[in-house]
Amino acid sequence: MRLADPAHQPACEPQGHVPADAVSRPSTGHPPLSEVFMKTSFLFGVCLVAMLLGISIADGQVLDKQQMLDRQTFWQNRDFDWFQANIPFFDSPDEAINTTYYYRWELVTRHICYGSPPSGYSFTEFANRPFWSGAYGAISCPAGHQIYEVRWLHDPRYVRDYLRYWFRTPGAQPRNYSFWAADSAWATHLVQPNREFIVDLLPDLVENYQAWRRRHWVPEKALFWQLGHDEGMEFDINAQQTRDILRGGQSLRPSFNAYMWADAHALANIAELAGDAVTAAKYREEADRVKVQVQNLLWDPKRQFFFPMSNQRHEKDGHVVEKHTLTYETGRFAGSPHGRELHGYVPWAFGMPDPGFEQAWQFLMDPDYFYAAFGPTTVERHDPLFVLQPGCCWWSGQSWPFATTQTLKAMANVLQNYQQEHISRDDYLHMLHKFAVTHRKDGKPYIAEAVHPDTGSWAGHDMPNRSEHYFHSGFTDLVITGLVGVQPSDGDTLTIDPLAPDTWDYFALDNLPYRGHRLAVVWDKTGQRYGLGAGLHVLVNGDKAASRPTLAKINVDLPPAVEVPMPTEVRYNYAVNNDGDWFPRLSASHVGPGSSLAYVNDGQFRYDLRPVNRWTTLGSTSDSDWLVVDLGLARPIDTVKLYLLDDGEGVIAPASFDLEFHDGRDWKPVPAQQRRPAEPVGRRPNTVTFPVMEVAKLRVVFHHAEGGRSGLTALEAWGPGERPYTPAPPPAGNVAFNATGEGYPQASASHSDRFGGRPERAIDGKIIYSPTPMNRWTSYESPNEQDWLEVDFGQAKTVSRAVLHIYDDRGGVQPPNDYIVQAWTGRAWRDVNVASRDPEKPTGSMANTITFAPVTTSKVRVLFIHDGRARSGLTELEIWEK
Repeated sequence: MRLADPAHQPACEPQGHVPADAVSRPSTGHPPLSEVFMKTSFLFGVCLVAMLLGISIADGQVLDKQQMLDRQTFWQNRDFDWFQANIPFFDSPDEAINTTYYYRWELVTRHICYGSPPSGYSFTEFANRPFWSGAYGAISCPAGHQIYEVRWLHDPRYVRDYLRYWFRTPGAQPRNYSFWAADSAWATHLVQPNREFIVDLLPDLVENYQAWRRRHWVPEKALFWQLGHDEGMEFDINAQQTRDILRGGQSLRPSFNAYMWADAHALANIAELAGDAVTAAKYREEADRVKVQVQNLLWDPKRQFFFPMSNQRHEKDGHVVEKHTLTYETGRFAGSPHGRELHGYVPWAFGMPDPGFEQAWQFLMDPDYFYAAFGPTTVERHDPLFVLQPGCCWWSGQSWPFATTQTLKAMANVLQNYQQEHISRDDYLHMLHKFAVTHRKDGKPYIAEAVHPDTGSWAGHDMPNRSEHYFHSGFTDLVITGLVGVQPSDGDTLTIDPLAPDTWDYFALDNLPYRGHRLAVVWDKTGQRYGLGAGLHVLVNGDKAASRPTLAKINVDLPPAVEVPMPTEVRYNYAVNNDGDWFPRLSASHVGPGSSLAYVNDGQFRYDLRPVNRWTTLGSTSDSDWLVVDLGLARPIDTVKLYLLDDGEGVIAPASFDLEFHDGRDWKPVPAQQRRPAEPVGRRPNTVTFPVMEVAKLRVVFHHAEGGRSGLTALEAWGPGERPYTPAPPPAGNVAFNATGEGYPQASASHSDRFGGRPERAIDGKIIYSPTPMNRWTSYESPNEQDWLEVDFGQAKTVSRAVLHIYDDRGGVQPPNDYIVQAWTGRAWRDVNVASRDPEKPTGSMANTITFAPVTTSKVRVLFIHDGRARSGLTELEIWEK
């Protein structure tokens, strides 16, 4: 194996990949990756798991990992150590599929979010964290797809933390959208088994199912209702027949009932594992009832498809959709032979239907129905409500990666488990290849929210700082379980049923984690490419376990499953702050335009120029700049990771940096530092390890490289910890602080926005520069050219400093043109006598500090002079005696 060369940074070429040459076997004679990774906390868990299982992660069994990575030229994240340690590697003759496969793993890293020390890792959907997202930006709608993808990472912390997140993290919203939660948990257990983890999660999964049942169960039909909107399908063809075309009405949907069927089955499986036969039987019986009703009620034998059934009566424009009728059985288009939507295939994504319903698949590859150049379409082509809208979220024809993923998953299940003649294995490759090439924009790997099915354009569904590299679908799991054919199961016999064509001369899936073992699946028609001989081969932990001469289904007897262990050491990133707590707190000598310190410790990293997730020192006139992390109290730290930016020009990696700690009086170098890489390198973490030490403040001094300025997308400070995690308390002396909103101090304003930006949220001690969670006051939509925010202390206080944490959404709320601090004399407001302002010009997404001559007063207000048509806002206002 070749270790990643920190200086090797391949240029990004528009085509997204380079031609594949013959793939060499891994070289030898290099130190194992485990020795390298043990130096860094972020990858410690991978190595620990590997050691406990007796598996070397140093080399692939078949593929040269670094060569596979070097063949792709799109990389923004060049942390090749992480990819080598975590992802399964893939090689095939289809370069479009290869490139998209590796791009989708890079996309995963764009959405990893270390939310908080108690919560751990979760995943975002959008590039930003919209107001409808839950804690740390997660949204339940794509969570099933996300979990199916990340269950294949070698480090199980990501997927386990994410599963726990939905039920143990305050502010998570597991039922805001449909989500096959229990099924995803069981699917994870099949790959990364750990009885303790899955059984511990069972009560949460049961309560989640029952919460759905209490709200959505329809007893007379023995099915669940759901809104199209809450399946992620706004403006669908059934909603358009109601007066609420956005949300639609209640319907018994084949998709949602398939999710609930899959969850019921998973709950039965987990209950059996826990030794709870009663609960297992209960959920198996429920699953059986749901399946019978879906097949009896939602299948239309005339149109040979599964349809939603309205659970309400809807009247619109003189037409009536009657309750308990399928799409177009009543209403304006009663009797239409159309009405098929792509989610009618979802039951097969979970293997739900009995044999006998396969006629539905005759429509997938037909251009008169779902087939399109960049499809499939979400609604059949000749439907009377089929429309391709130029803007967001009309699921009435557009090609939607979320639904494409489900359809390909369903398609693979049909081909591998049902007898039918409507679709072929060649069709699967054709559709997967089509999906792969859809992942392009300007010739480079990319995905947004929806794509035009005929042109492949993302236009209209590709909003800046929102839609870029959108994680609302799957792809790598389709390659692993569909194309290569790995069929996870709860047993020691593994079935591999490849959908790859035998016309291919080769493919290889290597370094696949499965039930405590490491697998490789290799097809080599001639035996010349991989050196294992001609045929299909399965390797387990480096040893050949099964072979056959032709490309077809093969059963492999595995060694007994080995539980993938839970980590024994508690480790925290003490620098993260997504909850707006007073500490940890960042400060810097300079904040470049368009950047924000808030991104540095938001638990995410992205090296892209857009979407924005960075702090830079652009515009600084100094040769060096600093960033301070105040942890609020001494924490045990042994690792600091700096995710350095390098845009090629402007913002580039520093020539060097100093890592220092504050001993209570002075800044001193952190002792005994070991750095990887040895010199600063952009677009990858620069990891500094040292013997554990108690640290309350850290400082990084960046010495800028010639011709540029430095920047970060993330900083992490890791060390051992104890449960439960104890946050640092806020400091005493801020006379504006009122955590509860009761009594004094009290906040008021001349105008407050109508979206929840209330004055009291500006003095609650929470500092959140991002749109969500909502924690701010703004004067958005104020008719005034000036507005004020006032704090009434309830009694006289002597004050001499204020800190304004200015909110900036780069739209209707922006930094003011100026601000004035005033004190109440008892009769009138009087401007304070200003001593200093830092920065001089009001700047958003950072602390703006003003000092003034001490004044004794019962009230202080800040007068904002708005900047043009924009209005002003604060996420927090501090007022201090000194």
